[in-house]
Amino acid sequence: MADQWGERMPRSVGLLQTIAVSVGVAIGSGIFRVPATVAAQLQAPGPILLCWVLGGIVALCGALTVAELAGALPRSGGIFAYLLESYGPLPAFLFGWTELVVIRAAALGAIATIFAEYLGYFVPLSGAQVRYTAALAIVLIGAINYLGVQRAAAVLGATTAVKYALLLALGLLAFTARGGSVAHFTAAWPAVLSLSALASALIPVLWTYDGWADPASMAGEISNPQRNLPLALITGAACVMLVYLVVNVGFLYALAPGQMAGAKLIAATVAGRIPLLGGAGAAVIAAAVVISAFSGLNASMMTGSRIFFAMADRGLFFHLAARVSPRFNSPSVAICLASVLGVIYVVQNDFAQLADKFILGIWPFYALAVAGVFILRRRRPDLVRPYRVWGYPWIPAVFLAASAFMVLNALLTDPRNSGITFAVILAGVPVFWLRGRMLRRD
Repeated sequence: MADQWGERMPRSVGLLQTIAVSVGVAIGSGIFRVPATVAAQLQAPGPILLCWVLGGIVALCGALTVAELAGALPRSGGIFAYLLESYGPLPAFLFGWTELVVIRAAALGAIATIFAEYLGYFVPLSGAQVRYTAALAIVLIGAINYLGVQRAAAVLGATTAVKYALLLALGLLAFTARGGSVAHFTAAWPAVLSLSALASALIPVLWTYDGWADPASMAGEISNPQRNLPLALITGAACVMLVYLVVNVGFLYALAPGQMAGAKLIAATVAGRIPLLGGAGAAVIAAAVVISAFSGLNASMMTGSRIFFAMADRGLFFHLAARVSPRFNSPSVAICLASVLGVIYVVQNDFAQLADKFILGIWPFYALAVAGVFILRRRRPDLVRPYRVWGYPWIPAVFLAASAFMVLNALLTDPRNSGITFAVILAGVPVFWLRGRMLRRD
């Protein structure tokens, strides 16, 4: 039986489990390498830290705003549900289409590949074996999720707590690194700060923060959603921002900006300089990445499968994907679909090239969802809103301005790859109309 919001799965996911989803999705492998990328682009400690602060503020502004929609519309699908309510079927379908053909497959496949590559530090694996291990990891995570959200949430909670503690410890221990110095923070600002360079560096930073909105996709299974979901979105974004700032300040203390830029495996480089770790620095980082990737893979499966389920449940995808397992109360077909997509990604290496270009593709939908707060306040003033965004209208306006600036900068500085991104999104328009014609014929 559907509940008052139309959801058919039990609301059994608590507040701490929802926060774990937010943190688990956001903290993946990116924080172990993106600091080097940002340092190479910005080259001075002031802009580097500013970029990470700005990324955290943008993510927090997004979470603060989406939290209002999440409390008012606690439906499965998250961003999909808000787009559907605010703009109608086409934008919601395009978001689901983008998740289906690129984003979710890329997330699952890439995270699983990173998991397998770092597992190879402990168990030597050939190139082919890395693929097979990554595919098996996806199948295993899919099976855990199929057996019920509580089993998946228990695994996620444990692994997320461990990886958060490891990352925070790495950031703090970096202040004991050999060769570390506060002198690395001198000459903090360049003579001229390029806003275009800052915006370009912000793209990978926002990728590491991405996940702040993902718990909303599980809204149909969260207990007391009008309280727990807004609180989890805001708390999760704040927790991620805190640990990222600690890590980057620690890395800057341990390495000068020029050294950071040249350290492709920056976390391992810093760990190798920490006396407490001795010669075990590389093993510690490898273990941290394995745990982090496994946690992120689980969180991505939990959230991504609910988007496919919501699309089908609302009539915008094959109805079979809306099936709920009568035994485990899980969106069984949607989980199987997400698992298959992830395995295909692992097998088709060339697909990684498209995925790398597609990091920016999710942000127009985030911006539309945030703008939906303005639309729904005007169109549906009677909608019950247990939480109303703090600092309205300035908080959502900050997020929208940052998103617009970042997207426009990408279009100007990298028109080819940005064009590919938006071409893939717009390819969903004819699919939407063809689907509509087929339904009318039936």
